[in-house]
Amino acid sequence: MNQLVLKKLLGREVGDDIAPIVLSECANTASAGSIIAFNTHHADLQRGALGVVSRFCADCSLRSVVLRRL
Repeated sequence: MNQLVLKKLLGREVGDDIAPIVLSECANTASAGSIIAFNTHHADLQRGALGVVSRFCADCSLRSVVLRRL
């Protein structure tokens, strides 16, 4: 489902370098999954870079936050 949504939003297939998914490592962590993925995959963000953490919720809402590395 995650890959399908990403393909619809971005118009192409993407890998973990663009949109990491931690389901295979952590199972279904519900809303914490996006934060776990960010914590696991943030090391390559350069100072001043922007990152987006997004999640799709069971009520079909989308929640996102934009972060800047200081």
